[in-house]
Amino acid sequence: MQRVRLSSQQALVHRLGDSQITLSPKFRVAAIQSSLLNPSPEFELSLQYEPLIPGLPDDIALSCLLRVPVQSHAACKAVCKRWHLLLGNKERFFTRRKELGFKDPWLFVFAFHKCTGKIQWHVLDLIHFSWHVIPAMPCKDKVCPHGVRCVSVANDGTLFVCGGMVSDVDSPLDLVLKYEMQKNRWTVMNRMITARSFFASGVIEGMIYVAGGNSSDLFELDSAEVLDPVKGNWRRIANMGTNMASYDAAVLDGKLLVTEGWLWPFFFAPRGQIYDPRTDKWENMAFGLREGWTGSSVVVYGRLFVVSDLERMKLKVYDAEIDSWETIEGPPLPEQISKPFAVSACDCKIYVVGRNLHVVVGHISRLQPKGICEKKWSFSVRWHVVDPPDSFCDLTPSSSQVLFA
Repeated sequence: MQRVRLSSQQALVHRLGDSQITLSPKFRVAAIQSSLLNPSPEFELSLQYEPLIPGLPDDIALSCLLRVPVQSHAACKAVCKRWHLLLGNKERFFTRRKELGFKDPWLFVFAFHKCTGKIQWHVLDLIHFSWHVIPAMPCKDKVCPHGVRCVSVANDGTLFVCGGMVSDVDSPLDLVLKYEMQKNRWTVMNRMITARSFFASGVIEGMIYVAGGNSSDLFELDSAEVLDPVKGNWRRIANMGTNMASYDAAVLDGKLLVTEGWLWPFFFAPRGQIYDPRTDKWENMAFGLREGWTGSSVVVYGRLFVVSDLERMKLKVYDAEIDSWETIEGPPLPEQISKPFAVSACDCKIYVVGRNLHVVVGHISRLQPKGICEKKWSFSVRWHVVDPPDSFCDLTPSSSQVLFA
């Protein structure tokens, strides 16, 4: 039998707040986590003498850590307190990247689950090709993703989601949401003047333009308006002159191009309008431009390209001099991409997102004129496939945008 010696000496009892009080390991961990989530200036100052990476100057170490893929932050932040401060908070991480001049591209994909209808933004790091998600949009209504229009001010790392339609009642929305990559949060902006879905949208010199679409009674609209993202207010601009829901839109040479696309049963040729903000006037789109606009468009090298809705078709480019479309050199879209898909561009690359969030990157090359008399540039494309995680097998893309941060 083990003997236990009893002592009559009583242990000291400390009141909460005494300087000599000690915490159990459980409470000690909780206190550390709280200080890391909401660090005080004193706490941050106390850590400045701990190196980010032993043996490296802090500026070099910080430059290394700011290149760590977001997908790896959860594991890396457990290394030490300073890593937790930097990598445990996306706002702090992207703020430091902005301070140091980082401008890497990120592909934002607006997708929905084909069974549940749940919508979510997924983000592809175009440097490391790894995925992460951002906070859910603050939407009270169940939104039909196809009726929403998304635009971005890419260099500011800002994304805007406008309008749309309530799924259950086919009622258009005037909702406007802004996501700031640096802050990693959504803000509800001033509503559009007119609720609309399936409309045209585009960004010209930092101003957000919307036009046409479907109204609350499901009739097509001819009204248009513009948002100043800095002031946060909308104002009306000239009407389109024709009631039209938009199939696709693009910004080219400082003008907003709007097309309704080919609609079954193809009895009527598609209509198209072009808006010039410098004159606040609309004009009819050239015949060849609207006739050949048979897919989703992007602008690369100052030229309008279209990824056709017809499966495995080649990329084509519009020639304004002859009002005609021409297919470019290179293979068609890879077989991994099937409709519906979303298209966006950055520099000389086109990003096409298909079902299950398969992404193909099209590298556009500009070819020198072949002959002495030939002055026209031609183009070619080569495709690179980015396979998605298995967990994306039920996701369908609706829109995509490229942001820099």
